[in-house]
Amino acid sequence: MSGLSRDMNPSLERSVGRAAVLGIGTANPPHVVEQSTFPDYYFKITNSEHMAHLKEKFTRICEKSKIAKRYTVLTDEFLVANPTLTSFNAPSLDTRQQLLDVEVPRLGAEAATRAIKDWGRPMSDLTHLIFCNSYGASIPGADYELVKLLGLPLSTRRVMLYQQCCYAGGTVIRLAKDLAENNRDARVLVVCCELNTVGIRGPCQSHLEDLVSQALFGDGAGALIIGADPRAGVERSIFEIVRTSQNIIAGSEGALVAKLREVGLVGRLKPEIPMHLSCSIEKLASEALNPVGIADWNEAFWVMHPGGRAILDELEKKLGLGEEKLAATREVLRDYGNMSSTSVLFVMEVMRRRSEERGLATAGEGLEWGVLLGFGPGLTMETVVLRCP
Repeated sequence: MSGLSRDMNPSLERSVGRAAVLGIGTANPPHVVEQSTFPDYYFKITNSEHMAHLKEKFTRICEKSKIAKRYTVLTDEFLVANPTLTSFNAPSLDTRQQLLDVEVPRLGAEAATRAIKDWGRPMSDLTHLIFCNSYGASIPGADYELVKLLGLPLSTRRVMLYQQCCYAGGTVIRLAKDLAENNRDARVLVVCCELNTVGIRGPCQSHLEDLVSQALFGDGAGALIIGADPRAGVERSIFEIVRTSQNIIAGSEGALVAKLREVGLVGRLKPEIPMHLSCSIEKLASEALNPVGIADWNEAFWVMHPGGRAILDELEKKLGLGEEKLAATREVLRDYGNMSSTSVLFVMEVMRRRSEERGLATAGEGLEWGVLLGFGPGLTMETVVLRCP
Protein backbone atom coordinates (compact mmCIF):
# COMPACT_ATOMS: atom_id res chain seq x y z
CA MET A 1 0.00 0.00 0.00
CA SER A 2 2.85 2.39 0.78
CA GLY A 3 3.88 2.29 -2.85
CA LEU A 4 0.56 3.52 -4.16
CA SER A 5 0.22 7.10 -5.36
CA ARG A 6 -2.29 9.43 -3.75
CA ASP A 7 -4.58 9.00 -6.75
CA MET A 8 -4.70 5.24 -6.11
CA ASN A 9 -5.08 5.39 -2.33
CA PRO A 10 -8.53 6.73 -1.31
CA SER A 11 -7.45 7.17 2.31
CA LEU A 12 -4.99 9.85 1.21
CA GLU A 13 -7.81 11.80 -0.44
CA ARG A 14 -9.75 12.22 2.80
CA SER A 15 -9.16 14.49 5.76
CA VAL A 16 -7.70 13.22 9.01
CA GLY A 17 -9.96 15.08 11.43
CA ARG A 18 -13.55 16.27 11.51
CA ALA A 19 -14.88 19.23 9.58
CA ALA A 20 -15.22 22.51 11.43
CA VAL A 21 -16.60 25.99 10.96
CA LEU A 22 -13.56 28.19 10.25
CA GLY A 23 -15.27 31.50 9.45
CA ILE A 24 -18.69 33.16 9.77
CA GLY A 25 -20.21 36.15 7.97
CA THR A 26 -23.69 37.71 7.89
CA ALA A 27 -25.41 40.47 5.93
CA ASN A 28 -28.80 42.17 5.68
CA PRO A 29 -30.42 44.57 3.21
CA PRO A 30 -30.30 48.25 4.24
CA HIS A 31 -34.05 48.74 4.73
CA VAL A 32 -35.42 48.23 8.26
CA VAL A 33 -38.95 47.16 9.14
CA GLU A 34 -39.94 48.34 12.61
CA GLN A 35 -42.43 45.81 13.94
CA SER A 36 -44.33 48.36 16.03
CA THR A 37 -45.26 50.43 12.95
CA PHE A 38 -45.50 47.59 10.44
CA PRO A 39 -49.29 47.00 10.73
CA ASP A 40 -50.00 50.59 9.67
CA TYR A 41 -47.48 50.35 6.84
CA TYR A 42 -48.63 46.92 5.65
CA PHE A 43 -52.29 47.82 5.41
CA LYS A 44 -51.48 51.12 3.73
CA ILE A 45 -49.09 49.72 1.11
CA THR A 46 -51.56 46.92 0.27
CA ASN A 47 -54.51 49.33 0.03
CA SER A 48 -56.30 47.38 2.76
CA GLU A 49 -57.00 50.03 5.37
CA HIS A 50 -60.73 49.36 5.03
CA MET A 51 -60.17 45.90 6.59
CA ALA A 52 -60.12 47.27 10.14
CA HIS A 53 -60.88 43.92 11.80
CA LEU A 54 -57.95 42.23 10.02
CA LYS A 55 -55.65 45.08 10.90
CA GLU A 56 -56.53 44.70 14.59
CA LYS A 57 -55.77 40.99 14.38
CA PHE A 58 -52.51 41.61 12.55
CA THR A 59 -51.47 44.19 15.14
CA ARG A 60 -51.91 41.61 17.89
CA ILE A 61 -49.87 39.07 15.91
CA CYS A 62 -47.02 41.57 15.54
CA GLU A 63 -47.13 42.50 19.23
CA LYS A 64 -46.96 38.85 20.35
CA SER A 65 -44.15 37.94 17.95
CA LYS A 66 -41.37 39.29 20.20
CA ILE A 67 -39.80 40.76 17.06
CA ALA A 68 -38.56 44.35 17.32
CA LYS A 69 -37.35 44.79 13.76
CA ARG A 70 -36.62 42.96 10.53
CA TYR A 71 -34.80 43.78 7.30
CA THR A 72 -36.20 43.85 3.79
CA VAL A 73 -34.91 44.16 0.25
CA LEU A 74 -38.15 45.91 -0.73
CA THR A 75 -38.55 49.66 -0.99
CA ASP A 76 -41.66 51.82 -1.05
CA GLU A 77 -40.83 52.90 -4.57
CA PHE A 78 -40.58 49.33 -5.81
CA LEU A 79 -43.87 48.29 -4.24
CA VAL A 80 -45.71 51.34 -5.57
CA ALA A 81 -44.32 50.70 -9.05
CA ASN A 82 -45.34 47.01 -8.89
CA PRO A 83 -48.82 46.87 -7.33
CA THR A 84 -49.29 43.19 -8.25
CA LEU A 85 -46.97 42.32 -5.36
CA THR A 86 -49.26 43.89 -2.77
CA SER A 87 -52.41 42.31 -4.11
CA PHE A 88 -53.46 38.98 -2.60
CA ASN A 89 -53.92 36.99 -5.79
CA ALA A 90 -52.51 38.98 -8.72
CA PRO A 91 -50.04 37.10 -10.97
CA SER A 92 -46.65 38.48 -9.94
CA LEU A 93 -44.09 35.69 -10.19
CA ASP A 94 -42.15 37.38 -13.01
CA THR A 95 -41.68 40.58 -11.02
CA ARG A 96 -40.65 38.77 -7.87
CA GLN A 97 -38.21 36.54 -9.74
CA GLN A 98 -36.56 39.43 -11.57
CA LEU A 99 -35.81 41.09 -8.24
CA LEU A 100 -34.50 37.87 -6.72
CA ASP A 101 -32.24 37.17 -9.71
CA VAL A 102 -30.23 40.27 -8.84
CA GLU A 103 -30.53 40.62 -5.08
CA VAL A 104 -29.98 37.02 -3.92
CA PRO A 105 -26.41 36.66 -5.28
CA ARG A 106 -25.61 40.27 -4.36
CA LEU A 107 -26.51 39.89 -0.68
CA GLY A 108 -25.01 36.41 -0.60
CA ALA A 109 -21.72 37.86 -1.85
CA GLU A 110 -21.72 40.39 0.98
CA ALA A 111 -22.08 37.69 3.63
CA ALA A 112 -19.52 35.48 1.87
CA THR A 113 -16.95 38.29 1.76
CA ARG A 114 -17.27 38.74 5.52
CA ALA A 115 -16.95 35.01 6.16
CA ILE A 116 -13.80 34.85 4.02
CA LYS A 117 -12.31 37.79 5.91
CA ASP A 118 -13.14 36.08 9.21
CA TRP A 119 -11.51 32.89 7.94
CA GLY A 120 -8.31 34.75 7.06
CA ARG A 121 -7.12 32.85 3.99
CA PRO A 122 -7.15 33.88 0.31
CA MET A 123 -10.36 33.42 -1.63
CA SER A 124 -8.43 31.35 -4.16
CA ASP A 125 -8.02 28.62 -1.52
CA LEU A 126 -11.75 27.83 -1.63
CA THR A 127 -12.54 24.58 -3.43
CA HIS A 128 -16.32 24.12 -3.07
CA LEU A 129 -19.45 26.26 -2.89
CA ILE A 130 -22.89 25.39 -1.52
CA PHE A 131 -25.59 28.02 -2.09
CA CYS A 132 -29.07 27.75 -0.59
CA ASN A 133 -32.03 29.94 -1.55
CA SER A 134 -35.74 29.24 -1.12
CA TYR A 135 -37.58 31.97 -3.02
CA GLY A 136 -35.74 32.33 -6.32
CA ALA A 137 -35.00 29.82 -9.07
CA SER A 138 -32.75 30.44 -12.08
CA ILE A 139 -30.53 28.44 -14.45
CA PRO A 140 -27.65 28.94 -13.96
CA GLY A 141 -28.33 29.82 -10.34
CA ALA A 142 -27.07 32.14 -7.66
CA ASP A 143 -24.10 29.84 -7.11
CA TYR A 144 -22.90 30.60 -10.64
CA GLU A 145 -23.48 34.33 -10.17
CA LEU A 146 -21.58 34.28 -6.87
CA VAL A 147 -18.51 32.79 -8.53
CA LYS A 148 -18.46 35.77 -10.89
CA LEU A 149 -19.23 38.38 -8.22
CA LEU A 150 -16.47 37.18 -5.89
CA GLY A 151 -13.98 36.16 -8.56
CA LEU A 152 -13.78 32.59 -7.29
CA PRO A 153 -11.77 30.05 -9.29
CA LEU A 154 -13.76 28.78 -12.27
CA SER A 155 -12.93 25.27 -11.08
CA THR A 156 -14.93 25.79 -7.85
CA ARG A 157 -17.20 22.77 -7.37
CA ARG A 158 -20.75 24.00 -6.81
CA VAL A 159 -23.99 22.73 -5.28
CA MET A 160 -27.20 24.79 -5.59
CA LEU A 161 -30.14 24.10 -3.25
CA TYR A 162 -33.59 25.54 -3.94
CA GLN A 163 -36.74 25.71 -1.80
CA GLN A 164 -35.52 23.90 1.29
CA CYS A 165 -36.60 26.77 3.58
CA CYS A 166 -36.11 26.89 7.34
CA TYR A 167 -34.41 23.58 8.10
CA ALA A 168 -31.75 24.03 5.41
CA GLY A 169 -29.33 25.89 7.66
CA GLY A 170 -28.60 22.43 9.01
CA THR A 171 -28.72 20.80 5.58
CA VAL A 172 -25.90 22.93 4.17
CA ILE A 173 -23.69 22.15 7.16
CA ARG A 174 -24.38 18.42 6.74
CA LEU A 175 -23.42 18.55 3.06
CA ALA A 176 -20.35 20.70 3.71
CA LYS A 177 -19.15 18.26 6.38
CA ASP A 178 -19.27 15.41 3.86
CA LEU A 179 -17.42 17.43 1.23
CA ALA A 180 -14.74 18.64 3.63
CA GLU A 181 -14.05 15.25 5.18
CA ASN A 182 -14.01 13.31 1.89
CA ASN A 183 -11.84 15.77 -0.06
CA ARG A 184 -8.48 16.42 1.58
CA ASP A 185 -7.65 20.13 1.98
CA ALA A 186 -11.16 21.12 0.79
CA ARG A 187 -12.46 24.48 1.94
CA VAL A 188 -16.19 24.85 1.44
CA LEU A 189 -17.94 28.20 1.19
CA VAL A 190 -21.53 27.82 2.40
CA VAL A 191 -24.01 30.61 1.64
CA CYS A 192 -27.68 30.85 2.62
CA CYS A 193 -29.52 33.88 1.26
CA GLU A 194 -33.23 34.24 1.97
CA LEU A 195 -35.24 37.25 0.81
CA ASN A 196 -38.50 36.23 2.42
CA THR A 197 -40.19 39.62 2.30
CA VAL A 198 -40.40 39.32 -1.49
CA GLY A 199 -43.34 37.07 -0.59
CA ILE A 200 -45.40 40.08 0.50
CA ARG A 201 -49.10 39.80 -0.34
CA GLY A 202 -52.17 41.71 0.73
CA PRO A 203 -54.37 40.37 3.55
CA CYS A 204 -57.32 38.05 2.91
CA GLN A 205 -60.10 37.04 5.29
CA SER A 206 -60.07 33.43 4.06
CA HIS A 207 -56.29 33.03 4.54
CA LEU A 208 -55.67 34.37 8.03
CA GLU A 209 -52.58 32.18 8.58
CA ASP A 210 -50.83 34.22 5.88
CA LEU A 211 -50.82 37.15 8.31
CA VAL A 212 -48.40 35.22 10.52
CA SER A 213 -45.95 34.90 7.64
CA GLN A 214 -46.18 38.62 6.87
CA ALA A 215 -45.34 39.41 10.51
CA LEU A 216 -42.62 36.82 11.01
CA PHE A 217 -40.14 36.69 8.16
CA GLY A 218 -37.18 38.92 7.38
CA ASP A 219 -34.35 39.05 4.84
CA GLY A 220 -30.74 38.08 5.39
CA ALA A 221 -27.73 36.14 4.19
CA GLY A 222 -25.28 34.06 6.16
CA ALA A 223 -22.04 32.36 5.13
CA LEU A 224 -19.64 29.84 6.62
CA ILE A 225 -16.22 28.52 5.68
CA ILE A 226 -16.07 24.81 6.51
CA GLY A 227 -12.99 22.61 6.33
CA ALA A 228 -11.15 19.85 8.17
CA ASP A 229 -7.64 19.78 9.67
CA PRO A 230 -7.24 23.55 10.29
CA ARG A 231 -3.78 24.89 9.50
CA ALA A 232 -1.98 25.74 12.72
CA GLY A 233 -1.42 29.44 13.15
CA VAL A 234 -3.53 30.27 10.10
CA GLU A 235 -6.99 28.84 10.77
CA ARG A 236 -9.04 28.28 13.92
CA SER A 237 -11.89 25.89 14.61
CA ILE A 238 -14.90 27.82 15.89
CA PHE A 239 -17.39 24.93 15.95
CA GLU A 240 -16.33 21.36 15.15
CA ILE A 241 -19.06 19.44 13.28
CA VAL A 242 -19.25 16.07 15.02
CA ARG A 243 -22.39 14.39 13.71
CA THR A 244 -25.44 15.26 11.58
CA SER A 245 -28.87 13.77 10.98
CA GLN A 246 -32.17 14.57 9.27
CA ASN A 247 -35.60 13.37 10.36
CA ILE A 248 -39.17 13.81 9.16
CA ILE A 249 -41.42 14.43 12.17
CA ALA A 250 -44.01 11.64 12.26
CA GLY A 251 -47.61 12.79 11.90
CA SER A 252 -46.70 16.33 10.83
CA GLU A 253 -47.61 16.10 7.15
CA GLY A 254 -49.17 19.34 5.93
CA ALA A 255 -48.22 21.34 9.02
CA LEU A 256 -45.92 23.61 6.99
CA VAL A 257 -46.00 23.65 3.21
CA ALA A 258 -45.20 26.16 0.45
CA LYS A 259 -46.14 26.01 -3.22
CA LEU A 260 -44.78 28.07 -6.12
CA ARG A 261 -47.68 29.66 -7.97
CA GLU A 262 -48.26 32.57 -10.34
CA VAL A 263 -48.63 34.82 -7.30
CA GLY A 264 -45.23 33.70 -5.95
CA LEU A 265 -44.26 31.24 -3.24
CA VAL A 266 -47.35 30.72 -1.09
CA GLY A 267 -46.88 29.13 2.33
CA ARG A 268 -49.26 27.61 4.84
CA LEU A 269 -48.38 27.38 8.54
CA LYS A 270 -50.65 25.44 10.90
CA PRO A 271 -50.84 26.27 14.62
CA GLU A 272 -49.94 22.66 15.48
CA ILE A 273 -46.28 23.17 14.48
CA PRO A 274 -44.99 23.74 18.07
CA MET A 275 -46.81 20.62 19.26
CA HIS A 276 -45.36 18.42 16.50
CA LEU A 277 -41.82 19.61 17.20
CA SER A 278 -42.25 19.27 20.94
CA CYS A 279 -43.35 15.63 20.63
CA SER A 280 -40.07 14.71 18.91
CA ILE A 281 -37.52 17.00 20.51
CA GLU A 282 -36.58 14.82 23.52
CA LYS A 283 -35.84 11.79 21.35
CA LEU A 284 -33.72 13.85 18.95
CA ALA A 285 -31.88 15.54 21.81
CA SER A 286 -31.12 12.16 23.36
CA GLU A 287 -29.80 10.77 20.09
CA ALA A 288 -27.57 13.82 19.70
CA LEU A 289 -26.18 14.27 23.20
CA ASN A 290 -26.34 10.94 25.02
CA PRO A 291 -23.45 9.48 22.95
CA VAL A 292 -21.18 12.28 24.24
CA GLY A 293 -22.25 11.73 27.85
CA ILE A 294 -24.79 14.55 28.26
CA ALA A 295 -28.21 13.78 29.74
CA ASP A 296 -28.97 17.23 31.19
CA TRP A 297 -29.74 19.44 28.20
CA ASN A 298 -28.60 22.53 30.14
CA GLU A 299 -25.04 21.21 29.99
CA ALA A 300 -25.00 21.86 26.23
CA PHE A 301 -25.26 25.04 24.17
CA TRP A 302 -28.16 25.39 21.72
CA VAL A 303 -28.06 26.90 18.24
CA MET A 304 -31.78 26.72 17.53
CA HIS A 305 -33.67 28.04 14.52
CA PRO A 306 -35.79 31.04 15.63
CA GLY A 307 -38.93 29.74 13.95
CA GLY A 308 -41.23 31.84 16.13
CA ARG A 309 -41.91 32.73 19.76
CA ALA A 310 -44.48 29.96 20.34
CA ILE A 311 -42.11 27.30 19.00
CA LEU A 312 -39.21 28.48 21.15
CA ASP A 313 -41.39 28.65 24.26
CA GLU A 314 -42.66 25.11 23.70
CA LEU A 315 -39.24 23.57 22.98
CA GLU A 316 -37.63 25.40 25.89
CA LYS A 317 -40.31 24.06 28.22
CA LYS A 318 -40.16 20.50 26.87
CA LEU A 319 -36.37 20.31 27.23
CA GLY A 320 -36.37 22.01 30.62
CA LEU A 321 -33.88 24.61 29.42
CA GLY A 322 -32.86 27.55 31.54
CA GLU A 323 -33.88 30.96 30.27
CA GLU A 324 -30.35 31.80 29.13
CA LYS A 325 -29.96 28.71 26.92
CA LEU A 326 -31.91 30.17 23.99
CA ALA A 327 -30.73 33.75 24.52
CA ALA A 328 -28.79 33.89 21.24
CA THR A 329 -31.74 32.45 19.30
CA ARG A 330 -34.20 34.89 20.87
CA GLU A 331 -31.85 37.79 20.10
CA VAL A 332 -31.84 36.83 16.43
CA LEU A 333 -35.64 36.54 16.41
CA ARG A 334 -35.96 39.94 18.08
CA ASP A 335 -33.53 41.79 15.82
CA TYR A 336 -34.07 40.03 12.47
CA GLY A 337 -37.23 37.90 12.57
CA ASN A 338 -37.25 34.46 10.98
CA MET A 339 -34.78 34.48 8.06
CA SER A 340 -35.47 30.87 7.10
CA SER A 341 -32.31 28.79 6.42
CA THR A 342 -30.08 31.77 7.17
CA SER A 343 -31.22 32.10 10.77
CA VAL A 344 -29.06 29.45 12.46
CA LEU A 345 -25.95 30.93 10.88
CA PHE A 346 -26.85 34.25 12.52
CA VAL A 347 -27.38 32.42 15.82
CA MET A 348 -23.89 30.91 15.56
CA GLU A 349 -22.42 34.36 15.03
CA VAL A 350 -24.42 35.93 17.87
CA MET A 351 -23.43 33.11 20.23
CA ARG A 352 -19.77 33.56 19.35
CA ARG A 353 -20.00 37.31 19.89
CA ARG A 354 -21.82 36.94 23.22
CA SER A 355 -19.25 34.37 24.38
CA GLU A 356 -16.37 36.68 23.49
CA GLU A 357 -18.00 39.64 25.27
CA ARG A 358 -18.34 37.55 28.43
CA GLY A 359 -14.75 36.33 28.21
CA LEU A 360 -15.81 32.68 27.92
CA ALA A 361 -13.36 30.01 26.83
CA THR A 362 -15.33 28.78 23.80
CA ALA A 363 -17.73 30.18 21.21
CA GLY A 364 -20.42 27.90 22.64
CA GLU A 365 -21.06 29.91 25.79
CA GLY A 366 -17.97 28.40 27.41
CA LEU A 367 -19.27 24.85 26.92
CA GLU A 368 -17.71 22.03 24.91
CA TRP A 369 -20.79 20.34 23.40
CA GLY A 370 -23.83 21.75 21.67
CA VAL A 371 -26.64 21.10 19.24
CA LEU A 372 -27.78 23.00 16.16
CA LEU A 373 -31.44 22.46 15.27
CA GLY A 374 -33.01 23.51 11.98
CA PHE A 375 -36.67 22.75 11.39
CA GLY A 376 -39.06 23.55 8.59
CA PRO A 377 -41.37 22.18 5.89
CA GLY A 378 -42.32 18.57 6.15
CA LEU A 379 -41.98 18.94 9.10
CA THR A 380 -38.28 18.17 8.75
CA MET A 381 -35.66 18.46 11.49
CA GLU A 382 -31.92 18.81 10.87
CA THR A 383 -29.74 18.05 13.90
CA VAL A 384 -26.03 18.89 14.05
CA VAL A 385 -23.86 17.97 17.03
CA LEU A 386 -21.20 20.63 17.57
CA ARG A 387 -18.06 20.68 19.70
CA CYS A 388 -16.02 23.70 20.68
CA PRO A 389 -12.31 22.82 20.93
